[in-house]
Amino acid sequence: MKNLTKKIALFSCITTALLMSSCDTSDDSGTVDVNYSAEDATRAAQADIIVENTLNIMENGYVENEETRNSSVSFFPSCTTITITPNGSGGTIVLDFGTSCTLNNGSVVSGKINLEYGAIVDGTRTINYSFENYTYNGHGVEGGGEIVRDIENENGNPSSTVNETITVSFEGTAITATRVGLRIAEWIEGVGSGTWTDNVYSITGNWNTTFSNGFSRSGEVTQPLIRKLNCLYLVSGTLDISQQALTGTLDFGDGSCDNIAVFTFNGQDYTIILGQ
Repeated sequence: MKNLTKKIALFSCITTALLMSSCDTSDDSGTVDVNYSAEDATRAAQADIIVENTLNIMENGYVENEETRNSSVSFFPSCTTITITPNGSGGTIVLDFGTSCTLNNGSVVSGKINLEYGAIVDGTRTINYSFENYTYNGHGVEGGGEIVRDIENENGNPSSTVNETITVSFEGTAITATRVGLRIAEWIEGVGSGTWTDNVYSITGNWNTTFSNGFSRSGEVTQPLIRKLNCLYLVSGTLDISQQALTGTLDFGDGSCDNIAVFTFNGQDYTIILGQ
C-alpha cells in the first residue's frame, strides 16, 4: 500500500490525493511523521458495515422466533435453516445458512450463527452469540459476545446492548480487523408491523478496531447511526474517529440508501466507498 508523506510547519496541514495523505508537525522536540492510508481507512469503515449487518441478522433471528412480534413477512428465506431448542425459560437458536444463502435484504451469508439465552429478568434477557464458519458477503466473521435485550426501554421501544469482540477476515487478503466495543441499537420504527422491510434502528456506542497490519482506529458515535433494514448500509449519523494520531468525522449520509460515506479531516471531505 502507498502512503504519501508531506512535511509542513506547525498548525499547517496539506492533504494530497483522495484519502491518501499525511500531516507532519514540528515542535521543540522534533518532527513527527504521520502517514495516512486510504486503504486502511476504507477497510475500517467496511468492517463497521460487516459487523453492523451481522448484528442485525442476529437480532432479527431472535425477534422473529422468540419475541411476540407478528412476523408475517420473514427476513429469512428458505435457504436459512432455523433450529430452536427450548430449555426451561431460555433456549438456543441456530441460524444455519449452509454454503451460501442470500437473505431477503440482499446480504449473502454462509455458515452458522448460534444464540443462547436465559430467562427474562426485570424486562431484560441476556443472549450469548457465537459464529461457526460464518461469512458475510465473502468476508469471514469470528468471535462473539453478549447481548442484553431490553423488551421495552425508556422510550417504549425494544433495544439491544451488545458487548462485542468480533474479528473480520477480509476476502482476498491476509488482513484481519478485530472490533471490540459497546453498541446500543434501539428499534425505532416498524415495531410489531409484521414485516422486516420497515424496520429502522438508531445506533449509539463506541468501539476500537485493530488490524493485523498494525493499523488501529477508535470510533465514538456522536450523532446516532441510522440503519434501515431494507438497506445494506448505514444511511445517516456520524462517527468521530481517531486513527494514526489524527482525528476526523465519518458521516454516513442524509438518509439515502447508498454505499458512500464522507470522511472529514482538517476541513477537507473525502469519499469512502463502503463496498459490500
